[in-house]
Amino acid sequence: MPAAFICGGLRTPIGRHGGALAAVRADDLAAVPIRALLAGHPSLDPAAIDDVMLGCANQAGEDNRNVARMAALLAGLPPSVPGVTINRLCASGLDAVAAAARAIVAGEADVVIAGGVESMTRAPFVLGKAAQPWQRSASIEDTSIGWRFVNPAMHAAYGVDSMPETGENVAGQFGISRDDQDGFALRSQQRAGAAAAWHQGEITPVIIPGNKGADAVVVTTDEHPRPATTAEQLARLKPVVRPSGTVTAGNASGINDGAAALLIASEAGITRHGLTPIARILGAASAGVEPRIMGIGPVPATQRLMARLALTIEQFDVIELNEAFASQALATLRQLGVPDDAPHVNPHGGAIALGHPLGMSGARLVLTAAHALAEADGDYALCTMCVGVGQGVALALARV
Repeated sequence: MPAAFICGGLRTPIGRHGGALAAVRADDLAAVPIRALLAGHPSLDPAAIDDVMLGCANQAGEDNRNVARMAALLAGLPPSVPGVTINRLCASGLDAVAAAARAIVAGEADVVIAGGVESMTRAPFVLGKAAQPWQRSASIEDTSIGWRFVNPAMHAAYGVDSMPETGENVAGQFGISRDDQDGFALRSQQRAGAAAAWHQGEITPVIIPGNKGADAVVVTTDEHPRPATTAEQLARLKPVVRPSGTVTAGNASGINDGAAALLIASEAGITRHGLTPIARILGAASAGVEPRIMGIGPVPATQRLMARLALTIEQFDVIELNEAFASQALATLRQLGVPDDAPHVNPHGGAIALGHPLGMSGARLVLTAAHALAEADGDYALCTMCVGVGQGVALALARV
């Protein structure tokens, strides 16, 4: 069977909510790394790309109407190149990479661009239609993150805990203390700060035209990290769910904007287009868990993937675990038998420091893991993340 290889990738800087990338539409944002990826591979004929697969969790605003197709056209790909948008909420970008690899392994494609995008800043408020004639009430829903237009049957059967509430549920069920969560968050900030120059190798700038003749703004660096964070500052933050809780703004991921794109090819595609592989995609797996503890989803997904690939957790030289909340990251690591402060887990920082643009994050994990695996001269890397409504996804890489 054909194998799928990562042959390059780039991402935008990650912006804060309402921050440096707030003026950029999601479809324009997604086009940035695709355009840069093509420019970096001049031997690749854009018309030879079999598909563009992008993850996006929202799709309620400017990212509607198949944002992957829109981004491909905006990036300058010919109209003959199709595009598909994939939604597995937080793992949408990771699923896009997995889908691209499956298409290549199945022999249905030789070159695919896969990645993800999210503008949580520009996610709109939405207003549902009237449920009854002459209805005089209306409800506006924020689409940036979380539940909206809730099905009463879902609420009755599983509850509709918010994301921070699921973080508290995991902390309580798995005995994750506030001190341990803050310690994990501090390590994420410190590692991201120490790796700021390293991350620049992943980033392509976003150029924002100026208004009324003003100079363009060029965004070149991640906006979310706070490397000067101290343990004392984290300890002073108030819990966001309940006064006696443990989840705070400091030990949770952010609400962010960003996009990433990776070039994935078969051996035939590599030879035909003069590409250079940096990692091989071994496979991916997904699993479901109770929605109220969605953060533990990476555990069964990783276990399922390891069983399929006959690998053990000890064989992974790099683990990129999406830090939705420190509580779920720690619970996941402990359930998998990995130390809280393992140096090979998010060695360059994670989502608590870097940010979590939902549809982009999974693709960023793969991009970071591929580079980190080459740097560590290791054999295998694991990318895994939890998913809202109770799922987990895991994907494994091998060094070339």
